[in-house]
Amino acid sequence: MELENNTNDYRPLILVAEDDDSNFKLIKAIIGKKCDILWARNGEEIVALFEENHEKAEAILMDIKMPVMNGLDATVLIRQKDKELPIIMQTAYAFTADREKALECGASEVLVKPITLSALRTCLSRYLPELVW
Repeated sequence: MELENNTNDYRPLILVAEDDDSNFKLIKAIIGKKCDILWARNGEEIVALFEENHEKAEAILMDIKMPVMNGLDATVLIRQKDKELPIIMQTAYAFTADREKALECGASEVLVKPITLSALRTCLSRYLPELVW
């Protein structure tokens, strides 16, 4: 007789682009127990993290407004190399035009800040169905 293993050892690697420490801590609190996280503080850093980890990364959480390079430009660069990786953009701007611009640049989805536990987990579950909260 085989014992069923009820533990879920699946820990996806999520790349997070966020220049604000408190916003990053919120994201980490929401997903950190179930996901491995690598943090970039600007668009250039997230592009470099993606290039180093593209074979392992399963999603990117991308702030739109960041120093050095914004999330829109970083997403365009990442999309040139990977058309499938879920890129979930986060913005403090709830305007339709901002959402449309993010989607045009290659975002899979756009979440409005402040990010809530429910919204982020629901969104990630759509792209990573094997992730059990």
